[in-house]
Amino acid sequence: MKHTAIYNLYPNAKSINETEDGVFEVKDADGNEVSIDISSVNTKATELQTQAEAEAQAKIDNKASAKAKLIAGEALTEDEANTIVL
Repeated sequence: MKHTAIYNLYPNAKSINETEDGVFEVKDADGNEVSIDISSVNTKATELQTQAEAEAQAKIDNKASAKAKLIAGEALTEDEANTIVL
């Protein structure tokens, strides 16, 4: 997630190398070093992880709701139907 966070926060970043000791070396398209704020990267990575988990849980919830509605003969929302069709 930290690589994604870096690319989100620093659009000029084109390559990322993480050393064995956890230090990130970020370069732009010309090979110049891009200075990053690791605290901001960690915060963004946490936000992205939370968002991914929420989206995964929403999919699980929609699937369970769709099943319950099908059993009860109720109409499905589009998101619920997508969990079955897609």
